[in-house]
Amino acid sequence: MAYLVTIGIEIHVELKTKSKMFSPGRVDFDADPNLNVNEIDLALPGTLPSINKEAVKMALKVCFGLNMDVDPLLKFDRKNYFYSDLPKGFQITQQFHPIGSKGKLVLSDNSVVGITRLHMEEDTAKQLHLGDETLIDFNRAGVPLIEIVSEPEIHSGKQAADYVSTLRQLLLYLGVTDGKMEEGSMRCDVNISISKEEGVFGTKVEIKNLNSIANVQKAIDYEIKRQEEVLEAGGEIVQETRRFDEPSQTTVSMRKKEGAVDYRYFPEPNIVPIRLAQDFLDSVKDSMIELPQERLDRYKKNISEDDARILVANMEAGDFFDKVMEDSKNYQEVANFVITNVTPLGFDVFKPKEIASLVDHLKAGKLSSKQGKQVLKYLENSDATVEEIIKDHGLVQVSDDGKILEIIEKILADNPQVIVDYKNGKDNSIKFVMGQVMKATRGQANPAKAMELATKILKSK
Repeated sequence: MAYLVTIGIEIHVELKTKSKMFSPGRVDFDADPNLNVNEIDLALPGTLPSINKEAVKMALKVCFGLNMDVDPLLKFDRKNYFYSDLPKGFQITQQFHPIGSKGKLVLSDNSVVGITRLHMEEDTAKQLHLGDETLIDFNRAGVPLIEIVSEPEIHSGKQAADYVSTLRQLLLYLGVTDGKMEEGSMRCDVNISISKEEGVFGTKVEIKNLNSIANVQKAIDYEIKRQEEVLEAGGEIVQETRRFDEPSQTTVSMRKKEGAVDYRYFPEPNIVPIRLAQDFLDSVKDSMIELPQERLDRYKKNISEDDARILVANMEAGDFFDKVMEDSKNYQEVANFVITNVTPLGFDVFKPKEIASLVDHLKAGKLSSKQGKQVLKYLENSDATVEEIIKDHGLVQVSDDGKILEIIEKILADNPQVIVDYKNGKDNSIKFVMGQVMKATRGQANPAKAMELATKILKSK
């Protein structure tokens, strides 16, 4: 029997600030262990936290990007638990007053997933377990985090991967994170339950710390199958926390959950509530750039949806495309050229204006495809214009009917068997003529024009 799958996702995102959430401590992923340790993040006696203004701005950008309701009263709470990755014995977070709530995210298939809340907090230290010993790197302690919690409105591994991918793309456009999941900049916790009855949730199982979009889908697909097999065998799903084991492509139990942990939340006494001025909120909103969905909608007016999605997915490609389009109106041709020819070589080695000129020459039939690739090669890391390159290297496409006809007539006069072969239905005859035309013009004949004229002459013979 088919089961109904319900999935909710919690994503922790490290913000790309220069300093930590509540201290001036540096944020640097590549720093040597315990180099960026600050007394405030360690809660040494006599130290007090202060809020990172840039982190607040970044959190607000994400709220606006997800169409969330923003709470202008900025308040923080203490989450108390004693563990080696929390030197203070508590974490400063936003349990009762998240900065954002009631948002939504439109996925690539146009389905919509609700966002329950977005709150700010500080990251914990990083631990490395070696047998019976644990090493701790406090560089990460205090790094600004936002946690984005979805509604339980995701129903498959594929949709979950789409959700994470779409959210990551939005965060990259907003410039709030580097999005490097393999380095822990985005960490996903997934909650899954299955049931046979509509509107009834099954027992929830959590999968912690998924570090790639591919693993999100693989872990969920495996866990759904595992839970179905347990229920079909007459067993019961146990509420627990599991992890995804990449070598075996399975989920593995970490610990059972007896019930909710009592973190003894209470308002953070060392941070006075701050009311964000409307002018401040407006300035953050005004500083935002065009978002992925907005860019996609704009592109779809002039180019195919597939190409539009490719350009949106690669923000650098999309930016370069927009610059090229300042000097060309051949939208679809430019999109194809940027995706196929420019992207593999890099965007910093070409001038957008010259790429526009090159595409316009190709579109007008002034250059063949082969000549276009030659011009592109000469344009790489060059100050020369397309016109200068064409002139200097003699790359002018021959489209004159009279000249091409003259060449074809000479080829047929020198090779009368070609006419006989063509009338006998041999395909190689026309290919031979085309090859000789391109040879005679050093590849400069317009291929479409030459094919049209060669076919016309052969039929008339």
